[in-house]
Amino acid sequence: MYANPSSAPFANPSLVTPGLSPRGVIPLPPSMTRRPPGIELSAPVAEPLARWCAVGRSGQLRPAERGFSIWFQLRGRTRLTAREGAFDLGPGEWLALERDSAPDLQAGAQGATLGLVLPGDAASRSRPDLLPGHGRMTPRDLRIALRLWRNGQRLATLAGRDPLQAQRALQSLLVHLAAQQRGMEAAIARCPGRSIRRKRQVFGRMQRARLFLEGNRHRVVRLTELAELTSFSSWYLSKTYHCIYDESPQAASVRLRLERACELLAQSDCAIGEVGAACGFDNSCSFARAFRARFRITASAYRESVRAERHARG
Repeated sequence: MYANPSSAPFANPSLVTPGLSPRGVIPLPPSMTRRPPGIELSAPVAEPLARWCAVGRSGQLRPAERGFSIWFQLRGRTRLTAREGAFDLGPGEWLALERDSAPDLQAGAQGATLGLVLPGDAASRSRPDLLPGHGRMTPRDLRIALRLWRNGQRLATLAGRDPLQAQRALQSLLVHLAAQQRGMEAAIARCPGRSIRRKRQVFGRMQRARLFLEGNRHRVVRLTELAELTSFSSWYLSKTYHCIYDESPQAASVRLRLERACELLAQSDCAIGEVGAACGFDNSCSFARAFRARFRITASAYRESVRAERHARG
């Protein structure tokens, strides 16, 4: 099923991702070299296990069916917008979203993103260990994910002949992606709940709240918004979030907005006041106070230090 009616094929059948290997060249999946830049593929069976999605080279993709989805970036950058906000995925980054997130992807000129959408009940059957979240793969793990995705997508087209083999290929990729989330185990243990299942349920909702803060670094996020997203009370959300992440949602919002300010100061020539406004601060004074309190340096001095460092590197 085509998510983008464009018929412009990929001009370059090779994918170059800096730092992946000494060779540095990974062939694109056949679906990305012979089909439009934004596509969905699924097995030709009554109840597909997964939608195998790919988008690249300025293509756009909005999966037609909702479901738990996980995306990983091969090269370049891709803008992903969802209920949790907006994310700029860079090489090696992965992003897992709940079924009602409704992701919409817009790849950059050199962007290439692969993904899986697990529709309906297939999500609960197929991904017992996956949770919402955002992280980065090592170059080796990214190569493995690409190989497993290519194999699974190929077998999905033959699922009518051998559905068991297609399901095993899907499980192999999901197990590999779940391994990227092993660092969450300590945080899950800190969640309230008598059983590990309950702890994981609470943690999954807290992860959505954390993603919402990351995806809305341009503004102040109200606690009531996070409470509505997670279906928790504001009091319970704030207490549990602090217990898991060692900071309150409000403190996390300020930290993320100031980190975005650092990116804008380093990458743009916008005035200091404009940078503060772009990060949700009411005025230049409040931004200057918050920036200095966080980094022990003024925004202007930070920008100058970044430029001096670049000049020194030549």
